[in-house]
Amino acid sequence: VSYIFKPISLSVRLFANMMAGHTLTHVIAGFSWSMLSIGGFFFLFHILPLLILVILMGLECGVAFIQAYVFSVLSCIYLNDVLNMH
Repeated sequence: VSYIFKPISLSVRLFANMMAGHTLTHVIAGFSWSMLSIGGFFFLFHILPLLILVILMGLECGVAFIQAYVFSVLSCIYLNDVLNMH
């Protein structure tokens, strides 16, 4: 039973981490767009959320590489456990 749930839990964890990063960037981009569309005083400060968005995009790329590494290492460990049962 555990051999079935390990890949499922690994996939759910990978999906949740990817979705959290995309949701965060979507919210900040929407906030910046709202500040830009309001105009006036807020038009000058819409660049701050955009700078934060650029920083978060770099962070999300780093997290994506780490997630891919962890996913592949754990997949190899799970496959090793299945192939070489004790």
